[in-house]
Amino acid sequence: MGLDMTVLIADWSWLGEVPERGRLSRLRDAWYADETGLWDDDAPKGEGEWHRPRGPHRASFSVYEFRNTLGSFKAHFWAGERWESVRDHADPSLRAELDALLLGLVWGGMDGEAEHVDPGVFCDDPAVTRGVLLARSPDSVKELAAMSERIRPRLGGLRQAFQEYAATPHGWIRDFDEFTDLLDDWDRVLSEAAGQGWGVVGLSG
Repeated sequence: MGLDMTVLIADWSWLGEVPERGRLSRLRDAWYADETGLWDDDAPKGEGEWHRPRGPHRASFSVYEFRNTLGSFKAHFWAGERWESVRDHADPSLRAELDALLLGLVWGGMDGEAEHVDPGVFCDDPAVTRGVLLARSPDSVKELAAMSERIRPRLGGLRQAFQEYAATPHGWIRDFDEFTDLLDDWDRVLSEAAGQGWGVVGLSG
Protein backbone atom coordinates (compact mmCIF):
# COMPACT_ATOMS: atom_id res chain seq x y z
CA MET A 1 0.00 0.00 0.00
CA GLY A 2 2.70 2.50 -0.99
CA LEU A 3 0.34 4.44 -3.27
CA ASP A 4 0.06 8.18 -3.26
CA MET A 5 -3.25 9.84 -4.13
CA THR A 6 -4.07 13.32 -5.35
CA VAL A 7 -7.75 14.25 -5.41
CA LEU A 8 -8.94 16.71 -8.06
CA ILE A 9 -12.33 18.04 -8.99
CA ALA A 10 -12.74 18.71 -12.70
CA ASP A 11 -15.11 20.42 -15.10
CA TRP A 12 -16.80 17.50 -16.86
CA SER A 13 -17.77 19.55 -19.89
CA TRP A 14 -14.09 20.43 -20.40
CA LEU A 15 -13.05 16.78 -20.10
CA GLY A 16 -15.94 15.75 -22.33
CA GLU A 17 -14.61 17.85 -25.20
CA VAL A 18 -12.23 14.98 -26.01
CA PRO A 19 -12.94 11.25 -26.50
CA GLU A 20 -12.73 8.94 -23.48
CA ARG A 21 -9.26 7.75 -24.48
CA GLY A 22 -7.84 11.27 -24.31
CA ARG A 23 -9.50 12.56 -21.14
CA LEU A 24 -6.99 11.33 -18.59
CA SER A 25 -4.04 12.71 -20.53
CA ARG A 26 -5.90 16.03 -20.88
CA LEU A 27 -6.35 16.22 -17.12
CA ARG A 28 -2.80 15.12 -16.34
CA ASP A 29 -1.27 17.52 -18.86
CA ALA A 30 -3.22 20.43 -17.36
CA TRP A 31 -2.32 19.41 -13.81
CA TYR A 32 1.39 19.00 -14.53
CA ALA A 33 1.72 22.19 -16.58
CA ASP A 34 4.29 24.62 -15.14
CA GLU A 35 1.98 27.61 -15.58
CA THR A 36 -0.45 26.26 -12.97
CA GLY A 37 1.96 27.23 -10.21
CA LEU A 38 1.08 23.99 -8.42
CA TRP A 39 4.64 22.72 -8.77
CA ASP A 40 6.33 25.81 -7.35
CA ASP A 41 8.45 24.57 -4.43
CA ASP A 42 8.01 27.92 -2.67
CA ALA A 43 4.23 27.95 -2.97
CA PRO A 44 2.34 27.24 0.27
CA LYS A 45 0.76 23.77 0.43
CA GLY A 46 -1.71 24.17 3.27
CA GLU A 47 -3.54 21.05 4.36
CA GLY A 48 -7.32 21.17 4.31
CA GLU A 49 -7.19 23.73 1.51
CA TRP A 50 -7.96 24.02 -2.18
CA HIS A 51 -5.13 24.67 -4.59
CA ARG A 52 -6.41 26.48 -7.66
CA PRO A 53 -4.26 26.45 -10.79
CA ARG A 54 -3.14 29.57 -12.56
CA GLY A 55 -2.92 29.87 -16.31
CA PRO A 56 -5.25 28.71 -19.08
CA HIS A 57 -6.79 25.88 -17.03
CA ARG A 58 -7.60 27.87 -13.91
CA ALA A 59 -11.34 27.22 -14.45
CA SER A 60 -10.95 23.56 -15.41
CA PHE A 61 -9.92 21.80 -12.20
CA SER A 62 -8.83 22.23 -8.57
CA VAL A 63 -6.76 20.10 -6.21
CA TYR A 64 -7.65 19.39 -2.58
CA GLU A 65 -4.94 18.78 0.03
CA PHE A 66 -6.23 16.28 2.59
CA ARG A 67 -5.23 16.79 6.19
CA ASN A 68 -2.86 14.36 7.91
CA THR A 69 -2.40 12.06 4.92
CA LEU A 70 0.95 13.31 3.52
CA GLY A 71 -0.56 12.70 0.08
CA SER A 72 -0.71 8.96 0.74
CA PHE A 73 -3.55 6.61 -0.09
CA LYS A 74 -2.81 4.73 3.14
CA ALA A 75 -5.04 6.92 5.29
CA HIS A 76 -7.98 6.28 2.97
CA PHE A 77 -7.27 2.55 2.85
CA TRP A 78 -7.06 2.31 6.62
CA ALA A 79 -10.26 4.30 7.07
CA GLY A 80 -11.96 1.44 5.23
CA GLU A 81 -10.22 -1.11 7.43
CA ARG A 82 -11.28 0.68 10.62
CA TRP A 83 -14.83 0.85 9.30
CA GLU A 84 -14.84 -2.90 8.79
CA SER A 85 -13.96 -3.31 12.47
CA VAL A 86 -16.77 -1.08 13.70
CA ARG A 87 -19.59 -1.38 11.15
CA ASP A 88 -21.33 -4.33 12.85
CA HIS A 89 -21.76 -2.11 15.91
CA ALA A 90 -23.30 0.82 14.02
CA ASP A 91 -26.97 1.66 13.74
CA PRO A 92 -28.24 -0.27 10.68
CA SER A 93 -29.40 2.80 8.77
CA LEU A 94 -26.12 4.61 9.39
CA ARG A 95 -24.20 1.47 8.47
CA ALA A 96 -25.99 1.23 5.13
CA GLU A 97 -25.27 4.82 4.17
CA LEU A 98 -21.67 4.83 5.40
CA ASP A 99 -21.11 1.57 3.55
CA ALA A 100 -22.37 3.22 0.37
CA LEU A 101 -20.35 6.40 0.87
CA LEU A 102 -17.06 4.63 1.52
CA LEU A 103 -17.71 2.10 -1.25
CA GLY A 104 -18.21 5.02 -3.59
CA LEU A 105 -14.90 6.60 -2.66
CA VAL A 106 -12.08 4.46 -1.29
CA TRP A 107 -13.23 1.30 0.48
CA GLY A 108 -12.95 -2.02 -1.32
CA GLY A 109 -15.87 -3.48 0.62
CA MET A 110 -15.96 -6.68 2.63
CA ASP A 111 -14.89 -8.66 -0.44
CA GLY A 112 -12.28 -6.09 -1.46
CA GLU A 113 -13.60 -5.83 -5.00
CA ALA A 114 -15.52 -2.54 -5.10
CA GLU A 115 -14.91 -0.38 -8.16
CA HIS A 116 -14.42 3.36 -7.75
CA VAL A 117 -14.51 4.38 -11.40
CA ASP A 118 -17.77 5.20 -13.17
CA PRO A 119 -18.21 3.62 -16.61
CA GLY A 120 -17.69 6.00 -19.49
CA VAL A 121 -15.52 8.49 -17.63
CA PHE A 122 -12.24 7.25 -19.08
CA CYS A 123 -11.55 4.49 -21.57
CA ASP A 124 -11.31 0.85 -20.47
CA ASP A 125 -7.70 0.35 -21.55
CA PRO A 126 -5.60 -0.26 -18.39
CA ALA A 127 -2.49 0.98 -20.19
CA VAL A 128 -4.17 4.36 -20.65
CA THR A 129 -5.86 4.63 -17.27
CA ARG A 130 -2.92 3.54 -15.11
CA GLY A 131 -2.93 5.46 -11.85
CA VAL A 132 -6.67 6.16 -11.72
CA LEU A 133 -7.91 5.28 -8.23
CA LEU A 134 -11.22 7.13 -8.35
CA ALA A 135 -13.35 8.70 -11.08
CA ARG A 136 -16.88 9.84 -10.29
CA SER A 137 -19.14 11.69 -12.69
CA PRO A 138 -21.13 14.76 -11.60
CA ASP A 139 -24.26 12.63 -11.13
CA SER A 140 -22.42 10.22 -8.83
CA VAL A 141 -20.83 13.13 -6.98
CA LYS A 142 -24.22 14.69 -6.27
CA GLU A 143 -25.48 11.40 -4.82
CA LEU A 144 -22.37 10.95 -2.69
CA ALA A 145 -22.48 14.57 -1.51
CA ALA A 146 -26.10 14.22 -0.41
CA MET A 147 -25.23 10.99 1.38
CA SER A 148 -22.30 12.63 3.15
CA GLU A 149 -24.51 15.52 4.25
CA ARG A 150 -26.99 13.09 5.80
CA ILE A 151 -24.27 11.10 7.53
CA ARG A 152 -22.24 13.90 9.10
CA PRO A 153 -24.61 14.87 11.96
CA ARG A 154 -24.98 11.19 12.93
CA LEU A 155 -21.31 10.23 13.10
CA GLY A 156 -20.99 11.10 16.78
CA GLY A 157 -22.98 8.00 17.65
CA LEU A 158 -20.07 5.87 16.41
CA ARG A 159 -17.46 7.30 18.78
CA GLN A 160 -17.76 4.76 21.59
CA ALA A 161 -17.91 1.76 19.28
CA PHE A 162 -14.97 3.07 17.24
CA GLN A 163 -12.84 3.58 20.31
CA GLU A 164 -13.70 0.09 21.55
CA TYR A 165 -13.37 -1.91 18.34
CA ALA A 166 -11.24 0.06 15.89
CA ALA A 167 -8.87 2.43 17.71
CA THR A 168 -5.17 1.67 17.63
CA PRO A 169 -2.12 3.46 19.08
CA HIS A 170 -0.10 3.17 15.87
CA GLY A 171 -0.47 3.62 12.14
CA TRP A 172 -3.10 5.48 10.16
CA ILE A 173 -6.59 6.49 11.35
CA ARG A 174 -5.77 5.69 14.95
CA ASP A 175 -8.90 7.08 16.56
CA PHE A 176 -12.39 8.33 15.92
CA ASP A 177 -11.33 11.95 15.42
CA GLU A 178 -8.89 11.01 12.65
CA PHE A 179 -11.62 8.93 11.02
CA THR A 180 -14.11 11.78 11.07
CA ASP A 181 -11.50 14.32 9.95
CA LEU A 182 -10.95 12.25 6.82
CA LEU A 183 -14.69 12.02 6.21
CA ASP A 184 -14.98 15.78 6.72
CA ASP A 185 -12.33 16.32 4.06
CA TRP A 186 -14.20 14.06 1.67
CA ASP A 187 -17.35 16.02 2.42
CA ARG A 188 -15.54 19.23 1.41
CA VAL A 189 -14.45 17.65 -1.84
CA LEU A 190 -17.89 16.30 -2.66
CA SER A 191 -19.81 19.44 -1.72
CA GLU A 192 -17.45 21.68 -3.72
CA ALA A 193 -17.64 19.45 -6.79
CA ALA A 194 -21.41 19.02 -6.52
CA GLY A 195 -21.89 22.77 -6.19
CA GLN A 196 -20.09 23.31 -9.49
CA GLY A 197 -21.53 20.30 -11.28
CA TRP A 198 -18.04 18.83 -11.57
CA GLY A 199 -16.66 15.33 -11.17
CA VAL A 200 -14.04 13.93 -8.81
CA VAL A 201 -10.85 12.09 -9.80
CA GLY A 202 -8.23 10.46 -7.59
CA LEU A 203 -4.85 9.90 -9.22
CA SER A 204 -1.68 8.15 -8.20
CA GLY A 205 1.52 9.48 -9.71
